[in-house]
This record gives sequence, C-alpha cells and structure tokens, in this order.
Amino acid sequence: MGNFSWLQGDGIIAIASVAAAAIVAFALQRSLFVLLQRMAARQGAGVLAAVVRRADAPTAFIFPLVAIELAIVAVRLPDWLKEPLERTLGLCIIAAIAWAAIALVELGTDLAKTRYRLDEEDNLRARQVETRLDILNRTATTLVIIVGVSLMLMTFPEIRAFGATLLASAGLVGLVAGLAARPFFENLVAGLQIALTQPIRIDDVVVVESETGRIEKITETYVVVRLWDLRRMVLPLTYFLEKPFQNWTYSSANLIGSVLLYPGYGPPIAKLREEAERIVKASPLWDGNVCNVAMTDAKESTPEIRVLVSARGSSQLFDLRCYVRERLVAFAQEHYPAGTPTTRIELTPAASRG
Repeated sequence: MGNFSWLQGDGIIAIASVAAAAIVAFALQRSLFVLLQRMAARQGAGVLAAVVRRADAPTAFIFPLVAIELAIVAVRLPDWLKEPLERTLGLCIIAAIAWAAIALVELGTDLAKTRYRLDEEDNLRARQVETRLDILNRTATTLVIIVGVSLMLMTFPEIRAFGATLLASAGLVGLVAGLAARPFFENLVAGLQIALTQPIRIDDVVVVESETGRIEKITETYVVVRLWDLRRMVLPLTYFLEKPFQNWTYSSANLIGSVLLYPGYGPPIAKLREEAERIVKASPLWDGNVCNVAMTDAKESTPEIRVLVSARGSSQLFDLRCYVRERLVAFAQEHYPAGTPTTRIELTPAASRG
C-alpha cells in the first residue's frame, strides 16, 4: 500500500496535470495543422503543403512529449514513479529526434523533386535527380534509424556493460555478426555507388537476365524492374555493379531500331526507300533523326532490306517498327504483287523403263 497510498490527494492532481498537459498539447497540434492544411489547400502544391505533409505525424508525437516533460518538472512525483517516467521520456525524446531528422530528410527530398518532372518527354535530368535523391534519402533514413536505436539501447546501463564486454572479449561474436550483416551493408554501399555514378536511374529501360523492362523502384537493398508484360523482377543492388546489363536510356531516351524485310526482287530499292521515308515522316512516333533504307543481303529468292528508324523511347520505337513493317509489306503487295518471293519446283516425267 506504500506506493499506492501516494495516489491520493496531490498524487491524483499530479497525474491529472501531466495527462492534461499532454491532451492540451495534442489538441494544440491538431488545431495548428488543420489551419495549415487549409492554407496549403488554397495555395496548392508547394513548400507549405510539403512541410505540412511531412511534419504532421512527427509533431503529433513531439508536442505531447514536450508538454509531459515540462509538466513533470512543475509537479512533485515520487521516486518510484519519477525514475521510470524519466527513463521512458528519455527514450521517447531520442525517438522524436530521429523521427524529426527523418522528416527533414524527406522534406528536403520532396522540395528538390518539385523542380523536376518525370512525365516530360525529355526527362533524363529528372530521372537522374530522382534516382540520386531516392537512394540518398533511404540511406540517410536507415542510418538515422540505426543511430537512434543504438542511442536508445545505450541508455540502459546493463546493455552498455554488455556492449563493453563484447568489445573487450568477444571478437568472434563480432566477426560472426559482421559476416551476417555483410549482404545488408554491401547493398547499402552499392546504393551509394549507384546514387553517385548512376548506371541505372528511375524509369530507365534495361535488359537484365534476357528480359526487357523499366526501373520502377530503387530501394536501399534491391531494385524492382517492371517487365514489358507487367511482371516484376527484383534484383539486389550489387547485381548492377557486378554483372553486365543493357541500359537503353543511359545517355538519352532516343533509340534506333531496325526493320528487316524480304519483299522479293520485284520492288525497286529506290521505291522502297521513298515509301519508307514518306511513312516515317508522316508518323508522330518518329523523332526526326534517323531513317535509312539499305539492301544488306541478296539471296536466291529475295534481297534483305534493312530499314533503320529512331524514336524518343523504347515503346514508341517498337510501335514505329511495327507500323513501318506493316506499311512497307502492304506497299510491296499492292504495287509489285509479281515480285513476291516464290519457290519453283520442276517436275520431269520418270524415264521409261526399257
């Protein structure tokens, strides 16, 4: 009854004061952010909207925490309650600082991204910046969480003593832990390398493991590639530093593709060249750079005609190649039907038996 006897008179008032302080602080935070959200809605997307979005959740935790810290200084608490409460508040303060640091990192990322747009036709610079920001953001968030958890654990004297013992006498345990964590830290370092050197970026068109797709997401440990048929291939970050792969949009989104035709010897190459140029120039898929027609081989029944065309991206190039192939085949069939490749077989009567 010794401890519980304190829950009378001044004790109840002290607890009620601390709880009231937390409630008032939370209500103040909600009122303030409701006002800020309305102001941000009137202004549209901008700095204020980004600040409100990133600061809302952390401040809903920090406001009551600060109020409780101030309240326990003003009221008289018994030692049996004051010590664990201060220990808990200390842990919460470390968590709040880490949360605020993460929110600041994310806010800076959001503000930097507002200057670039991925939905533009020439979005190479935007993809470079977004990739670098995403990787650095996730890396910084991971490091803040690791430091925050470490500081929270170090507030316990027992854990500090245990850590000192491990450092002094358990080198083997540290080695095992290091080996177990090696893949994580390898990918973390690989993420920093990719952020700085950028062999891949968000929305890049790549060919990995004989599959064509786009870089959809880059995390601190793995990369998600969205394949052409909407499947997702998940690869570790180290894959893009250790193994060869194709990046079709490394320096620009523009690509060149070929169309191979075998129309027979009927259609003159000059006519095919004129028709190909007319088809390409009339198509909105063409980027205006490359249109070339050449006879690359001459076989017994038909020549090989190669048409090179260029487009602003891989999807436009695929559609342009299909369109050019269809139109040129239709042109050859319509204007030179006799030139279609044919196979002739000559049948001779069997020699009469004597």
